[in-house]
Amino acid sequence: MDIIVADHLVRQFDSKKKPTGSFKLLKAVFSLKKESKNVVDNVSFTVRKGEIVGYIGPNGAGKSTTIKMLSGVLVPTSGTVLVKGLEPYKNRKQHAGHIGVVFGQRTQLWWDLPLIESFKLLGKIYDVPKERFQRNLEMFTDILDMSSFLSTPVRQLSLGQRMRGDIAAALLHEPEILFLDEPTIGLDIMAKEKIQSFLQKINKEKEITIILTTHNMDDIEKLCHRVIFIDKGQILFDGSAEVMTAEFGGFRYLVVDAPNWDEAAWNGPPVERREDNQLFFRIEDDKQVASMIKQLTDLLDIHNLTVQEPKIDDVIKQLYQRIDH
Repeated sequence: MDIIVADHLVRQFDSKKKPTGSFKLLKAVFSLKKESKNVVDNVSFTVRKGEIVGYIGPNGAGKSTTIKMLSGVLVPTSGTVLVKGLEPYKNRKQHAGHIGVVFGQRTQLWWDLPLIESFKLLGKIYDVPKERFQRNLEMFTDILDMSSFLSTPVRQLSLGQRMRGDIAAALLHEPEILFLDEPTIGLDIMAKEKIQSFLQKINKEKEITIILTTHNMDDIEKLCHRVIFIDKGQILFDGSAEVMTAEFGGFRYLVVDAPNWDEAAWNGPPVERREDNQLFFRIEDDKQVASMIKQLTDLLDIHNLTVQEPKIDDVIKQLYQRIDH
């Protein structure tokens, strides 16, 4: 069942046209000329109930603008978006009851209040029954390990603590859909793992649909059933992470564990990267492998040798490089 339907979605922004020629500064002050740009340009996709979708792309690609249209913050210039059969911007109050939203750079918590008081206020705003509120609060506090800072004012929380609080706050009213914009930005490894584990759990147990924008490829690998890649407002890829790797990867790595590596003595293909004693050679054609192994064994005392598929972050780098060129 499709819980989200975006059909030929466009969001246009107007800006003052930059003047050229003489007296540019004066023209900039008095000119009324504007130019339009489609930040989201003819985007169509559907999302099924219970999916976790990674919505990725370079900065300025249109990711956050799309999320804002799906959540009802922005009105589309043209096209339609339906979330649970409702047009978000036309049914904001009803729509708000179905969704939770977290923007990584902003907070919905009250800055000077203890975290627990923000939760209580949000429970009242969403009219969450007392028993359900208490049940959800206890569950989120336990899974997200928040008991030690529930009574701490939000302004005194670390970034990781605040993000856990924001995600819990977005879910207290039991929405069916969760929009996350950069949920793990700036977080340490432990905080990221807590949030990733929590999102996996609520998706599995409550079948909550999640759309997240991220530059953290670890989020994609661990969480997402599907990836939508957008650039310059248009979708370039929509499918599973595995299919994206197969379609845009087109290469593998020959990984050699060789502690006595001497770069000066090597006249073969360059080492793409090193991790401790491991050397990663990029292989575009399997016919290269046999000759490279012979070259390497003639030169080095090799402890181990494997051929590895590229990780998803390698594939994303490839996509970005194609866009840049």
